Amino acid sequence: MEINFDKYEGTGNDFVMIDNRNDFFPKNDVNLIAHLCDRRFGIGADGLILLENDSESDFKMVYYNSDGNQSTMCGNGGRCLVAFAKKLQIINNSTSFMAVDGIHHATISDENIVSLQMKDVDFVNSQSNYTFLDTGSPHHIEMVSSIANLDVKSQGAAIRYSDLYGSAGANVNFVEQISDDTFSIRTYERGVEDETLSCGTGATAAAIAMNFIGKTNSNSIKINVRGGKLEVSFDKKDSHFSNVFLKGPATFVFQGKINIK
Repeated sequence: MEINFDKYEGTGNDFVMIDNRNDFFPKNDVNLIAHLCDRRFGIGADGLILLENDSESDFKMVYYNSDGNQSTMCGNGGRCLVAFAKKLQIINNSTSFMAVDGIHHATISDENIVSLQMKDVDFVNSQSNYTFLDTGSPHHIEMVSSIANLDVKSQGAAIRYSDLYGSAGANVNFVEQISDDTFSIRTYERGVEDETLSCGTGATAAAIAMNFIGKTNSNSIKINVRGGKLEVSFDKKDSHFSNVFLKGPATFVFQGKINIK
């Protein structure tokens, strides 16, 4: 079978995009999905995303990590899927789509800057040395100094597989404050089992966590990731965060065809 695909990246977080509105893709073939994401033997990506029909919105997002398993929400992937939907002429400059954590609203500029509404956050677990919250995916947040020198893969894996999060694990974000409203982060992503150049739900979690623990009073926060820059904004009332938006570029890389057995 020949599969048509597009490749997109959002601040270095890259994805294989497949138009599955005809429901042809073998969605339960974990090995196939992992092969397509493999950087040596396949197309190469942090994840694979299917665009499907949805009765309640413009389209549906089905997201898989590079290990081939279907996963929780991916913020950068959602932003890239909006750009893909526009390229397919499914939408113009605004949309609503269904994901695993519910309906998301988004806008896209002519320069392919996508602002994606993320889920509300009602609970933040703040401990002395870390913060935990769920922004569509579970995230562990730790503040560090000299972030550029961290061994993110080994330190992130140790936390991800620790007894703190059990078999489900969590994504792990290391955060360094740059200014009152600017932070740098590096993220270890479960399912990829390595550091990625950017993580949208991680950037969102880091911004909310920094506000929650009092490192910033801003509700519009700049996040530097290894692959570029993102912005996170939100409204806050007590410990409730609403109107959460993740904003940044979603870039088309290339399109192609691949034959699978």
